[in-house]
Amino acid sequence: MKKAEEGPAPGFFLEGVRIPARAPAPGLHVVATPIGNLGDITLRALATLAAADLIACEDTRVTAVLLRHYGIERPLLPYHEHNAAEQRPKLLAALAEGKAVALASDAGTPLVSDPGYRLVADVLAAGHKVVPIPGASAVLAALVAAGLPTDTFLFAGLLPPKEVGRRKRLAELAAVPGSLVFFESPQRLAASLADMAAVLGDRPAAMARELTKAFETVRRGSLSALASQFAGEPAPKGEIVVVVGPPLEKTVAPEDIDALLRSLLDTKSVRETADEAAALTGLSRRDLYQRALALKDGR
Repeated sequence: MKKAEEGPAPGFFLEGVRIPARAPAPGLHVVATPIGNLGDITLRALATLAAADLIACEDTRVTAVLLRHYGIERPLLPYHEHNAAEQRPKLLAALAEGKAVALASDAGTPLVSDPGYRLVADVLAAGHKVVPIPGASAVLAALVAAGLPTDTFLFAGLLPPKEVGRRKRLAELAAVPGSLVFFESPQRLAASLADMAAVLGDRPAAMARELTKAFETVRRGSLSALASQFAGEPAPKGEIVVVVGPPLEKTVAPEDIDALLRSLLDTKSVRETADEAAALTGLSRRDLYQRALALKDGR
């Protein structure tokens, strides 16, 4: 563990002015940090980092850059998926002593696509306080830049690297009634977009790259169009977020619905017929069940 040197009272520098920071309350403070632009950090986050007894972070070198930028010197403890089992007891011990511990990821909001939730669960189980310090998030930044519906969305993290696993996971997400948000690697981007188009349908989508950084790029279009574009280009560089719009509305004629239901009723129960018809058409299972029941009774 790196120890801070003796110095003045806790604080941070903002445009050359030193801002004092009060000691945060005992507990685990989950601090969101910038995803690229160092200006994207809140005053509350800076004050928490400046006065915490200990900062747990993914990579001490990455967090040290942020701290140096704002003139902050605090003890750092590396905490990531490879050493979590070893380091978690140390953090719980610090909390048991009444200390204020800050948890920071390399970029963005901790616990989003990282193992920090296990630490939070253990902290809560031990009876300690957990304080969220909100801020930057690549998921939300990409979502608001995509130009796609935001009233309902699901963050699905990273897709499996192989095509079979990727398509299976996409099939599980196909019926989600909202926008889907994924993280993806540059090398797999074109293949993932092609699989999304094949499994989810040719939905509108957006690819956001290097958000908040100098080469920030957002491309919008249908999944098939984006897949074609990236298939013909070298793999892009940087962090990538893909946002996919909700399921496309399906228009099915009443006579086609009846024909489908009758064919399914030949071999299935009313419940099974409604389930399968709902999966095939995207229509309400309840409505399909009532119609299948009426058809079976000759009404």
